[in-house]
Amino acid sequence: MEGANEITREAKENVNQTKRKIFVAGATGRTGKSIVEQLLAKGFEVKAGVRDLAKARATFSKHGPSLQMVIADVTEGSDKLVQAIGDDSEAVICATGFRPGLNLFAPWKVENLGTVNLVEACCKLGVKRFILISSILVNGAAMGQMLNPAYLFLNIFGLTLVAKHKAENHIRKSGINYTIIRPAGLKNEPPSGNLVMEPEDTLYDGTISRDLVAEVAVEALDLPEASYKVVEIVSRADAPERTYEDLFGSIKQK
Repeated sequence: MEGANEITREAKENVNQTKRKIFVAGATGRTGKSIVEQLLAKGFEVKAGVRDLAKARATFSKHGPSLQMVIADVTEGSDKLVQAIGDDSEAVICATGFRPGLNLFAPWKVENLGTVNLVEACCKLGVKRFILISSILVNGAAMGQMLNPAYLFLNIFGLTLVAKHKAENHIRKSGINYTIIRPAGLKNEPPSGNLVMEPEDTLYDGTISRDLVAEVAVEALDLPEASYKVVEIVSRADAPERTYEDLFGSIKQK
């Protein structure tokens, strides 16, 4: 019996040592990079979906075997993404973004069709957790914010916010366990102030550090309070400090 107990203990230890793998789309972007780094710091394995392996190797040159880099272009269809995500990823975090340019269809291909492709790939694989980094004002027209400078500016580039909102609607209808995170204006500086989390279609201005957005995404992975919710986030110096359980728990599901 003593030998059997030792085997049982060893089996439990092996299970505990098995690292959970998360797929991150848009991993070399500024927000995606922070998500990858924070996941690794928390002991996850990460499969980084990228379009340019050379750029990815330069971006993540100091990381070890817990980081795997794979080619993943979200615009090329769900079947290719199935291969990239694989059957060893338990969740997908989408932090993709289009590159501004003359192609006005690019935002629609990336922000709408690309996100839809990711969700469809998850459904084919049985991946049950999906986290999207979106944006405030995606439903700006319904909020009466059509003349908001940020709404006008972002939609000049191929109706970016409209494309994001359409993708959000697809996620909500897909049946997958989602968290949609809509940050205010993104800053590259370290976080300052405390996190404020509001229901959808509430915020229309403000800023937030990309690192804090990444933290929200990583924390949302395992919080039941974050499931099937759309949240809007911003940093404010005068906001009280709150736990993530409290923040997500304060937002009602729709």
